[in-house]
Amino acid sequence: MRGRFCPEQGALIQASLQRAMEEEYQERKNVPAGTPADISGEIQDEIRAHPEPVASRRAAALLRMVQGYQSKTQGQNSSERKSEHWLVHIHTDMETLRQDGMGAESEIESGGRLCAETSRRIACDSSVIQWLDSHDGQPLITGRKIRTIPPAIRRALQRRDGGCRFPGCTATRFVDAHHIHHWADGGETSMSNLLLLCRHHHRLMHEGGFGLQKLSNSEFKFTNPAGISIPNCPAGRSRGNVNTLFALNDKRAIRITPKSSQSCWMGEKMDDQMAVEGLLFRE
Repeated sequence: MRGRFCPEQGALIQASLQRAMEEEYQERKNVPAGTPADISGEIQDEIRAHPEPVASRRAAALLRMVQGYQSKTQGQNSSERKSEHWLVHIHTDMETLRQDGMGAESEIESGGRLCAETSRRIACDSSVIQWLDSHDGQPLITGRKIRTIPPAIRRALQRRDGGCRFPGCTATRFVDAHHIHHWADGGETSMSNLLLLCRHHHRLMHEGGFGLQKLSNSEFKFTNPAGISIPNCPAGRSRGNVNTLFALNDKRAIRITPKSSQSCWMGEKMDDQMAVEGLLFRE
């Protein structure tokens, strides 16, 4: 998109975009660097050589600003909540939403099409209206608009998960409720079949080839497109005071002294042969 603004308007928009970009960066910087490209060294080298363009980051920031505005207006008054002028209408069918369905794409009412996996991602947490059409496309029966995730379950999810459950992600805002077993395939809309994911990782789960499995101990197992398990990351901060930290360290036989952070390297030259032998030994 292109637009022409007066200087103060342009400065305000630019500052807002920069802030939204910074917020997204702060939420994603703690995600392990190898997580999205833990398939091979070639893919990691490709990502380092071609980082995400700044134009793509600005586009994501603009979308973030729009989503924030929508969330704000939804809670102001009933007239704005009932207005559908700003909603995006997507027409699809069950054959597109099912995992093994034959449908290939959905249609945006204002123009354009979406692939099946993108349609499944959007249908995870949105409003749905069931239609029954005749063979010539004429609507016969129109159902009521319902939320795929009821508000009560959404609040309980926010309370339980607090934010995105993807390993290492710290995002707490702009999160979607994701069906582990999609409702179009018969999955229940219940706490045991739902978890929160940020928009970035929700796309990875659907369009990026990442996998998710619920374990028996109420934990979740994430895998990358190669099927390799992504380890869970420790909590971002301590939940106790200094005495709690001392007690945990003693329990784990961890002895921290003023010299614990000092390196044992004295500046000598690296022994390349020893390093190669060590790497071969690990194979």
